[in-house]
Amino acid sequence: MSQQSQHWVATAGQPLRGTLEIPGDKSVSHRSVMLAALADGVSTIDGFLEGEDTRATAAIFSRLGVRIETPSPSRRIVHGVGVDGLKPADGSLDCGNAGTGMRLLAGLLAAQPFDSVLVGDESLSRRPMRRVTGPLVQMGARIDTQDDGTPPLRINGGQALTGIDYTLPVASAQVKSALLLAGLYASGETSVTEPHPTRDYTERMLSAFGVEIEFAPGYAKLRGGQRLRATDIAVPADFSSAAFFLVAASIVPGSELRLRAVGLNPRRTGLLRALRLMGADISEENPSTHGGEPVADLVVRYAPLRGIEVPEVLVPDMIDEFPALFVAAACAEGPTVVRGAAELRVKESDRLAAMAVGLRTLGLRIDETPDGATIHPGPLGAGTIESHGDHRIAMAFAVAAQRAAGEVRVDDVANVATSFPGFDRLAQDCGFGLRG
Repeated sequence: MSQQSQHWVATAGQPLRGTLEIPGDKSVSHRSVMLAALADGVSTIDGFLEGEDTRATAAIFSRLGVRIETPSPSRRIVHGVGVDGLKPADGSLDCGNAGTGMRLLAGLLAAQPFDSVLVGDESLSRRPMRRVTGPLVQMGARIDTQDDGTPPLRINGGQALTGIDYTLPVASAQVKSALLLAGLYASGETSVTEPHPTRDYTERMLSAFGVEIEFAPGYAKLRGGQRLRATDIAVPADFSSAAFFLVAASIVPGSELRLRAVGLNPRRTGLLRALRLMGADISEENPSTHGGEPVADLVVRYAPLRGIEVPEVLVPDMIDEFPALFVAAACAEGPTVVRGAAELRVKESDRLAAMAVGLRTLGLRIDETPDGATIHPGPLGAGTIESHGDHRIAMAFAVAAQRAAGEVRVDDVANVATSFPGFDRLAQDCGFGLRG
């Protein structure tokens, strides 16, 4: 079955069993290519996610004059050109569906001596960009968007950037990262303060590439004018991708899965903590560190889940995992309450609305609020789900179907390839009922 199938038909399968190799972390893959391109020397990246988003980022740097070799799948050899070595591209740069790629590139390209235009697919072209272009403009950048603040981003090169102390009105690892990348080129120091701590992938990786950077949860600061030195990166398995199998094995009786070498960045694993609060049986084995990132095997066994009020402190650390959490909540005992998750309304789709509509289609009662929802669990029935081209919505309902009483058709699933190529094959291998 091809990932390019435009729909899936999912049904309850068997108990889920096996050891799974989850693809590499998307966030780390994006950043590893970017920083290796800016480094002095040659870097090797192992575990690179072979997804459309990350390939789009690598292709952009090839267009910017960086030689990138692919000796085997999931490996990249990047011949860095130094912070001052990028070349202007001929034509616009296509980020595909990658919001991470576009926002981080906005910060990086705002500091270059040449003009650039960043474009994306239909979904990315609807996503708001002012929260990243606004502070970059404060640093001296010149970036034009559509009237409503959406892409394309037209970046006027040759601007002298000045470091700023910026407090983010809404916590965002992507905006923080864009400002830090721009700060590499700015005069003086650039500091970013967040209302809630977000993922610190950029900070950890900048440090691994030799940049002096001060960071703590919710804060980061660096001075401009530093150079990066090449280093080798081992990309951990993507926790957001692992999340779907963590939930699936938790809700399908008789299941036991081992997910190998999953990245456990503490700013990423809010779902793990939430599932444990719900009674999930998930253990960590073989802990180690890859490229500054903590990793471990996750062993998950079926366990009856109970509904909870999700602690708001966990929300920033699980913003991409809420579709999976909603499915866990649908199969729990008692309601689950989510608050403080307004950012879900401006992801690839309005994820709160999309999950609520989909679960209602399968027979559940969902009470929506502007920044969350209450999920009332119950038996799941059959139905047709519109994923709105959102890869996480599509995978979430493939998981939900493993507890459904009938067939669940999930439409518009081609975008799953952006973050989790081969999801359908891996799901089938461990016992999912899933076909194209």
